[in-house]
Amino acid sequence: MTQATAMVLMFILYGVLPAAGIYLGYRGVKKLTQPKMLEYKAMPQLGYIPEKSLPPEVKQKLDSINDKGEKLKMLYGDTNNDGVIDDSDAVTETYIMIKNVMDKHIPEAVADYRRLHDLDSSSNKTVVISAEKSSTESSRADTTKIKNSDMTGRQALMEVLNTVETQFDGLLDAAYHQDGQKLLATNRYLQQRFEK
Repeated sequence: MTQATAMVLMFILYGVLPAAGIYLGYRGVKKLTQPKMLEYKAMPQLGYIPEKSLPPEVKQKLDSINDKGEKLKMLYGDTNNDGVIDDSDAVTETYIMIKNVMDKHIPEAVADYRRLHDLDSSSNKTVVISAEKSSTESSRADTTKIKNSDMTGRQALMEVLNTVETQFDGLLDAAYHQDGQKLLATNRYLQQRFEK
């Protein structure tokens, strides 16, 4: 082995490999310690929110709304039934309303609720080492009534999400009955056609 080969080998063994190990270790620790974020296909704007920052009932409601929103977007957005919402589909007012609710109104409501937590003075004074809250600790947004109303911040957010879910249920029911009527009409037409 020549002196140049030995120097290259030493550089790799004592320079590159330790640096790569430190870098990969840093990336691994960073990936393991970062909070799990919300993942909603129909509401990608909520992807920046850590899962632990919302109460469980809000997450359940958002999961339900996300599932219904995906179905409604396909029902009302894919007008040519090719499985993709693209420029060849006719845009309906209902689709635009669903898209606005999913893309704008729900993320704004969640952001407003999270801002209420940021305004909570007791949590700003204390440095929290653990990412988890104790079950006995509750935020001002969950306990203090909003001025001129009889609701807390959490109740107001749940009211918004319940309203959206109720409207989405109504739209899903309407789509079901509309498609059912189309099937019945097709059946009547075919029966009349073959009876002649």
